[in-house]
Amino acid sequence: MHKLLLVFTLSLVVVFSACTKKEGATPNSPTANATEIVVGEYGSMTGGEATFGQSTHQGIQLAFKQINAAGGVKGKTLRLESVDDEGKPEEAATAVTKLITQDKVIAILGEVASSRSLAAAPIAQQYKVPMVSPSSTNPKVTDVGDYIFRVCFIDPFQGTVMAKFAHDNLKVKKVAIMRDVKSDYSVGLANYFKETFTKMGGEIISEQTYVSNDIDFKAQLTSIKSSKPDAIFIPGYYTEVGLIARQARGLGIKVPLLGGDGWDSSKLFEIGKEAVVGSYFSNHYTTDTTDPRARDFIEAFKKEFNGTIPDGLGAMGYDAALVLADAMKRAKDLTTADIRDALAATKDFAGVTGKITINEQRNATKSAVVVQVAGDHNKYVTTINP
Repeated sequence: MHKLLLVFTLSLVVVFSACTKKEGATPNSPTANATEIVVGEYGSMTGGEATFGQSTHQGIQLAFKQINAAGGVKGKTLRLESVDDEGKPEEAATAVTKLITQDKVIAILGEVASSRSLAAAPIAQQYKVPMVSPSSTNPKVTDVGDYIFRVCFIDPFQGTVMAKFAHDNLKVKKVAIMRDVKSDYSVGLANYFKETFTKMGGEIISEQTYVSNDIDFKAQLTSIKSSKPDAIFIPGYYTEVGLIARQARGLGIKVPLLGGDGWDSSKLFEIGKEAVVGSYFSNHYTTDTTDPRARDFIEAFKKEFNGTIPDGLGAMGYDAALVLADAMKRAKDLTTADIRDALAATKDFAGVTGKITINEQRNATKSAVVVQVAGDHNKYVTTINP
């Protein structure tokens, strides 16, 4: 009799525990008495696009410092666990696996480059840990699953922005394209630019390819020169773009060079020097902004990092961290499922890169700016809205 009662009681405990466990709760969820919330970050702290990871990391660091100084999230302190993926997709996947299985993070910030986000996102989705990319613009990133978000615009919009700018502002009719065939970002952005520009009546008269870490582009540029374009669209990253610009000018190509947010680095002018001056690219924000919130961010960033002026990647890292923290504050509980739901409900969040609304595809609806390279800084040209 007593044994039967004991078995029945234990069975009730098991059933009750199973029924009361929150949907989406994972081993990563903080316990009730936890004093801190662990958030993961992965990025290219070293490698060919190191400034992307470094700038983003600084933006996230500043946001966490300010959030913790203001009381944290639900009375808990945010702690950042960062992993360098060395700019390699395979290392990005390894980094996210480590952050989830070993560091037990409740959410992840990263990556900048679309190829690396695409390598890591399936792992975050598998474990149902929310991942927020600050600035991966390839549409396929959030297609991975319902736990994958971004706070930046996407390439169909960015490609349209630069195509319209080339056609309407610069009045060019014939454009050549140079794309990195190993980069999801570069290939996608080139395709969207081409689609919009040709629909507007423009002509793509030459299409050339290269691969990341190439250093000699003279053959492609010689072919482009013979086609006599009005401009060249190079949707790549700053290292190759700087070299391409120098070699283009060396061959006597004087037409404007156009690009996307992958150009945004202080290294662009350092590598390209005068060859990149006068070129245009789309970006997430401009340091010429008069928005008080953005001005405060710029001053705080300079104070925190020895006078460094934040680029677009720093601003996007800052906004990604703020959007995640805001979602945690609004979440019913600090489970990965509740945080996911709160992220999906983000609307008109006032970031330093503009108002951010997360749509049904978990992408950010927001405006873009076009800037012109003016030496070691970029000059604001125009804003283009969705």
